[in-house]
Amino acid sequence: MPTTTRTLRPASKVLPEHARVVHRAMVLQQLFHGGPGSRADLARSTGLTRVTISDLVGELLAEGLVAELGQAHEEGKVGKRGTLVGLRTEAFRIVAVDLRDDELLHGALLDLSGAVVDQRSARFTEPRGEAALADLTAFCRALVGAATRPVLGVGVGSPGIIDAGGNVLEAPNRDWYDLPLAARLTEALGVPVHVANDADTAALGEFTFGGASGAGLLVLTVGQGVGAGIVVDGALVSGHGHAAGELGHVTAVDERDDDGPLGPPLPCACGRTGCLETVLALPALRRRVAGLDPTSADAALASVGRRLGIVLAPVVSALNLAEVVLSGPPELLGGPLRDAALAAIRERTMPVTSRGLQLRVTTLGEAAPLSGAAVLVLSGQLGVT
Repeated sequence: MPTTTRTLRPASKVLPEHARVVHRAMVLQQLFHGGPGSRADLARSTGLTRVTISDLVGELLAEGLVAELGQAHEEGKVGKRGTLVGLRTEAFRIVAVDLRDDELLHGALLDLSGAVVDQRSARFTEPRGEAALADLTAFCRALVGAATRPVLGVGVGSPGIIDAGGNVLEAPNRDWYDLPLAARLTEALGVPVHVANDADTAALGEFTFGGASGAGLLVLTVGQGVGAGIVVDGALVSGHGHAAGELGHVTAVDERDDDGPLGPPLPCACGRTGCLETVLALPALRRRVAGLDPTSADAALASVGRRLGIVLAPVVSALNLAEVVLSGPPELLGGPLRDAALAAIRERTMPVTSRGLQLRVTTLGEAAPLSGAAVLVLSGQLGVT
């Protein structure tokens, strides 16, 4: 089971009428992060009364979410020993889907610990509009059908600006606008579906399963487009219009760069020209290195990395980030691109803000956004982050 020791800071106050839901989530969160414990242990760790804990554990036992695991071994203690209670991580499945790729849908079945049980991919017949939605629905239906345990829910990491209800406000690369994606999929699949921006889900995956710090984390996802998920002081940053982290549509190349290594500014799916994703998104990176010898390919990737560093420098300074994680193919994002980006950040920021900054490729590999999509379900259905 992956080690998970960090939790997101709550973003809102707890109202009295929500107390039971919050208390239930506290118990599940403690079992998720801390492993099995007795009812007395749970009372101590959560600060809830033993009566409340007993009531909640009875409810969770009835739902099959937890199980009694026998008596606890307590060294040197005499008298009756408590009965251990543990999360039944193998009893349910989570369906996770990642839509970053410009050609393929990526999906997985995971257990409640975040361990991947099955992983699949499928090719889009058409990666835009209603055809893409039909492909996604069929792909999710196949994953739900492949589950050999009850499905707790489906988590989808999608490009674009997405509100808290799982509505895609705009995703130019998919040609989705004002699409109630979570509601459409829930109706089609018959299970709860949670949808969030793919970069935000990748940040959740790094924060929960990838060992990343929540003090100041930016996860940059590179796929069909480019986006960023940001966690600062243990809270996911969404912004007033749900558009925090839209770095892919920051102008990175302008008319002054016509004779530079990146060439003239190119049109972007958002309708503007010279956006970062016109040089950093996977299709652009693949075109840039196609047919080049290794030395020339390294130089081409370094030129993109330098421009990325120029875009990231003010973000690193404004938020005093501790870590920037690149999520995408390591053969393109690691090495020259990563090194050039870090050098450009350090050239353009005060040492006090960039000293100790880590800029690395994700250690979770392709599972990073899928792990984050699973966290959407754990949070939405169980209150676990």
